[in-house]
Amino acid sequence: MRSMTGFGIGHSELGAGRLCVEVKSLNHRYLDVRVRVPTELGDHSFFLEHLARSHFSRGRFDVQLRVEGQALSGPVLDVERVRSVFYQLAALREELCPQSELSLTALAALPSLYIESPDLDADKIRVAISDAFGQAHRHLITMRAAEGRNLQNMLLELLSRARALTAQCELRCAETIVGHRDRLRERAAKLLDGTEVAIDSARLELEVTLLAERSDATEELSRLGSHFAMFGSLLESSEPSGRRLDFLLQEIARETNTLGAKSQDATLSHLVVELKAEAERMREQVQNVE
Repeated sequence: MRSMTGFGIGHSELGAGRLCVEVKSLNHRYLDVRVRVPTELGDHSFFLEHLARSHFSRGRFDVQLRVEGQALSGPVLDVERVRSVFYQLAALREELCPQSELSLTALAALPSLYIESPDLDADKIRVAISDAFGQAHRHLITMRAAEGRNLQNMLLELLSRARALTAQCELRCAETIVGHRDRLRERAAKLLDGTEVAIDSARLELEVTLLAERSDATEELSRLGSHFAMFGSLLESSEPSGRRLDFLLQEIARETNTLGAKSQDATLSHLVVELKAEAERMREQVQNVE
């Protein structure tokens, strides 16, 4: 199990400097990759994003590429493009504002007039990006695995408490029927006290049976046990299981709500409330599971 929260950084030598890749991950329902690269490496943005998407399955990932030192040669001015733009601007100046000054400094500030240096080897840059990303990815996975172990231990503890509460609910459901029979018998005895009318045992048992049918939570408790068993198996799995865990918690919440609706006893209702609280704590932690 891995957490979806982590950080990794990697470096790769290139030229007289190096490339640096940083990867930050956060919890997210789906896969969301956001890449930032320097202007001079804009052509490699898609390559880096594809690299990240091929390594991740779920979560939000902020991937940043930086250039440190003289890893790249500076951009080169495209003289032919500058000449063409200058002539067009000069013609426009004569038409709109004759005799005004047309400075080359303004043209030099336009990034579209620059091209990558011809001595830049795109393949070498991509190899360097891959190496730096590989290091960052390994560091990220190590951190997420450590966080995942903490999450796993926490979820196992919460699961154990939820199972214990479910066992208490099961015992209380059985006690509730017996208690209801005794209460009905006591009420009937008080009402008939001083009269010659006897308690109709058959009628009493019918009332108890009807109550038992209305409050029977056998199916809900059985399904909760099944969901908890599956939840425990997924916690031990080495595959990404965050979505399945989240789905199971939705089913657990549904069964717990039904159990609460059938409750005819204050003690059982309190147990159900505690069970709901444990399930909510589990849900909060599962949001960080890959």
